[in-house]
Amino acid sequence: MDDIVKQAIAKWPNVPHCYGWLGLDARGNWYLRDDRTQAAGGFPAAKGSLLRHEKLIDFIQRNYEHDERGQWFFQNGPQRVYVELEAAPWVWRVSEDLSVRSHTGTPVESSACLVDEEGLLYLATPLGLGLVHTQDMGLAADAVEQGRWVPQDVQAAQLPERFCYVMSPAAGRPASPKTS
Repeated sequence: MDDIVKQAIAKWPNVPHCYGWLGLDARGNWYLRDDRTQAAGGFPAAKGSLLRHEKLIDFIQRNYEHDERGQWFFQNGPQRVYVELEAAPWVWRVSEDLSVRSHTGTPVESSACLVDEEGLLYLATPLGLGLVHTQDMGLAADAVEQGRWVPQDVQAAQLPERFCYVMSPAAGRPASPKTS
């Protein structure tokens, strides 16, 4: 977490959390979801605006974490901006040498390889569960053929509970206190 973010949390410890405004798709892209987008439906059916500003994306990715309930968020100064997930909290990129890094650029080692009923390929790592990027499936096939990864069948609906993450923090957020 950035030092400036830690300082903001210390200065303003009681800022309310933000839900529904940020989404991570199955390709590792970030989306801003304004009120109109949220009213149009849940993520990813209503994605919002694709973020393209590299410095903003880097800031989000440096401050991307999860809470004790498995809800992923971006710590934006003193405010947690919870992330709506399309597939998993991580999207893995596979390099020519079959090494793996996250959509945030962090190198990882896989501990398990899973394939769901739709043929989507996931890797479990010390960071958590992630989906292999669709553009890297040829390289992933090489890893499977070489015996580096041995896919195990899994039902996609079981993954959040099994790997302790929440797909939509907004769907389970606490009710706002009523004001008179």
